[in-house]
Amino acid sequence: MTTTDLSIVRGKRSAAGRVVDFFGKGVVNLVLLIVAVFWLVPTVGLFLSSLRSSTDNGQSGWWTVFTAPAQLTLKNYENLLGNAQFMGSFWNTIVITVPATILVVVIGALAGYAFAWVKFPGRDWLLIAVIVMLAVPVQVALIPIAKLYGSLGLFGSIIGVILFHTAFGLPFAIFLLRNFFTQVPGELMEAARLDGASEMRIFSRIVLPLGMPAVASLGIFQFLWVWNDMLVALIFTNASSQPVTVAIQSQLRQFGANIDVLSSGAFLSMIIPLIVFFAFQRYFVTALLAGSQR
Repeated sequence: MTTTDLSIVRGKRSAAGRVVDFFGKGVVNLVLLIVAVFWLVPTVGLFLSSLRSSTDNGQSGWWTVFTAPAQLTLKNYENLLGNAQFMGSFWNTIVITVPATILVVVIGALAGYAFAWVKFPGRDWLLIAVIVMLAVPVQVALIPIAKLYGSLGLFGSIIGVILFHTAFGLPFAIFLLRNFFTQVPGELMEAARLDGASEMRIFSRIVLPLGMPAVASLGIFQFLWVWNDMLVALIFTNASSQPVTVAIQSQLRQFGANIDVLSSGAFLSMIIPLIVFFAFQRYFVTALLAGSQR
């Protein structure tokens, strides 16, 4: 069938096909819009609750601000930003999350490239060991690592939490990036080797740029996991090193009725991961589409 015949066939179904496509896409878009609204409602409710006083939150729901916008105030955030304990925990969260994310991404990328394209003795057995470590739950290691940290003097320190998140984030990082790096055409690396390029130069100039969507996706996942973690932080930190998740949990336990404090703290801790996600959303979507095409 020629191109002309294909265009004729397409033209025959275009009259009814366009109508079907229009309503079909309309239904899909409507469903996606409904899902997006339901997903945003709790976030909007939390944000509006954080802008209301404790008295207003106790007397009515957050949706009343649409009829009484005078309820909105920034006093909650002023009090929260002036709270030295909370701001210290917020800074602790950044100090824990950023190094744990960078270490996992850098080490995972180097190890993933080695497992994908560097031949060395025992490579397959080491890869099997990495895959097996994916099945090890965090809870299994809490008590042994707590004893180890106690003997090393790391218990209650930020460094201990960073090392814990790095160790448990590496198996997934290596597995993910190794599988993505194997999709890079081997001819590119062979040509670079013939030109005298070292393995590190091949990694930094060829593999890493092509694998940037996967690296960015890993960074998003690791950042969100560490930022929102409370189990590890609750066990391995103390009052001076606790992150914001533990600080909010302690506020909830002590001042359960202060919804203004809890809502403003929770929204402030939530806005940073949202900014990170939307900043790297382009790479994340690219990695998903690349995986679906393969």
